[in-house]
Amino acid sequence: MTTHPPEPAVMDTAPVSIDSEIRIHFEVQRLYAYEARLLDQHRYADWLELFTEDLHYWAPVRTNRLRRQQSLADGAPGEVGIFDETKASLAWRIRRFDSGMAWAEDPPSRTRHLITNVLVAPGDEPGEHIAESAFLCYRNRLEREVDLYAGCRTDVLRRDPDGMLLIARRTILLDQNVLLAKNISTFL
Repeated sequence: MTTHPPEPAVMDTAPVSIDSEIRIHFEVQRLYAYEARLLDQHRYADWLELFTEDLHYWAPVRTNRLRRQQSLADGAPGEVGIFDETKASLAWRIRRFDSGMAWAEDPPSRTRHLITNVLVAPGDEPGEHIAESAFLCYRNRLEREVDLYAGCRTDVLRRDPDGMLLIARRTILLDQNVLLAKNISTFL
């Protein structure tokens, strides 16, 4: 007997009309493609506008655990994170890039963000959506520095007063638990 892995949590919702499901999925795909382009073009101030004012951008630390302890492998809210940012702290980091004082990005990295496996479902609050995606980020700096970041993201998306989808929460789970890069000045 063949068993299949459980569906992601984002798919554990009641069905919605196909037209609205296709529309929101296309809108989220487009948002992520635009976001990747902004990051790869170093347009960080424009990228920051894709987030709500109450943003929480978080990447927990991950540890290697035995199978019976897998529930403890990912850090919990309030514990140390690779990223634990607000919109204001991201804005500060972006201003630092522009100041010339961010030695880790002078000269700047070249990046390519690839986003795939996007799944979208209604969120917990009216008008919110939960989107899960997989990512691969290639980073090259100077002659020989090459880094790869792979993982998944879970976003809570909500509309602004103009009807644009914005990212209100982002949780990033990197597939590696030890980062081999000299720094992590790349946004995911």
